[in-house]
Amino acid sequence: MVELLAGKKFAVLTGAGVSTDSGIPDYRGPDSPPRTPMTYQQFVSDEGFRRHYWARNHVGWRHMRTTVPNAGHRALAELEERGIVLGVITQNVDLLHERAGSKRVIDLHGHYNEVKCLNCGTLFTRAQVHERLDALNPRFTADVGDVEIAPDADAVIAATESFVIADCPVCGGMLKPNIVYFGENVPKERVHAAFELVDAGQALLVAGTSLTVMSGLRFVRHAHREGMPVGIVNRGTTRGDPLAAVKVDGGASETLVALTRSLG
Repeated sequence: MVELLAGKKFAVLTGAGVSTDSGIPDYRGPDSPPRTPMTYQQFVSDEGFRRHYWARNHVGWRHMRTTVPNAGHRALAELEERGIVLGVITQNVDLLHERAGSKRVIDLHGHYNEVKCLNCGTLFTRAQVHERLDALNPRFTADVGDVEIAPDADAVIAATESFVIADCPVCGGMLKPNIVYFGENVPKERVHAAFELVDAGQALLVAGTSLTVMSGLRFVRHAHREGMPVGIVNRGTTRGDPLAAVKVDGGASETLVALTRSLG
């Protein structure tokens, strides 16, 4: 991988595997339990699904806001500061790249810290919504106790029937975290900016993603079509492996730290 990237400037595409060392589990790692993410259609069409989502998110958000960047996040920020990494395209919604010091970050799927009204378009911070949910459900977080944290600011909770969801304080419309759900499209301007970032580099480094969903795989396919070498770091196989010039089957943090030491 060092031979592949030495002397080059490149973009980086990251997934959930980059954040596992910060205590946020991934969806498809070798040791991950089966998970079925809620789709956009389920969220907007079924109040039961919506209640279930917000209950889990209300508990999980407490954990997400206290997570801190790990060595892998910091390594990428250092490589950007040194002018080697041009920027990061991430499928994660945890904002840990920004908190580690990365300046050019494209959050493909949005981020967990913002909520949008689907009716009037008003944006709220997740903290504002948390206060309203706390007021509507004063005992809920205390009653659930310790829970398993799932990706995307979720917590694994079985009983959510009693949870009261908040509506938009401006128009009474439906509130939704401003992240891209399964079944939604990534905004076109975001995709365009990501392609531009890939094209500005001389290689593409992929870290911590199985590339199962097209939102990330498309950039690997694009780089390969353009004759740009692709390096992949991930535990387990990825859909991009046949297109990679180099594949490192290993943890993102230790590999990115080693690359930072080796690339000058």
